[in-house]
Amino acid sequence: MPRQVDVRFELPDEVASNLRDEDLTAKVKEAFTMELLREHTISQGKAAELLGIDRHALFDLMAKYQVPVVDMTPEELEQEFQRADALFREKRS
Repeated sequence: MPRQVDVRFELPDEVASNLRDEDLTAKVKEAFTMELLREHTISQGKAAELLGIDRHALFDLMAKYQVPVVDMTPEELEQEFQRADALFREKRS
């Protein structure tokens, strides 16, 4: 069974007074999930599940947080292009 962790931190009054509790909780969960995704700690599927959103909404959120949807080295990307090209040529034959 997954373990739940409660996290607490303090905000200055001038920041906290402008936030509603439900907004703050959602924003913190969203930002933390995006950081886990950026660090490759969780998958895109898990991030969407944690936030209760679909993949399309996740991609929008990733753009907002500047988390790459495709995170490959140039070499990995070149290999993917080569595989796709080979498959395309095979299908046309």
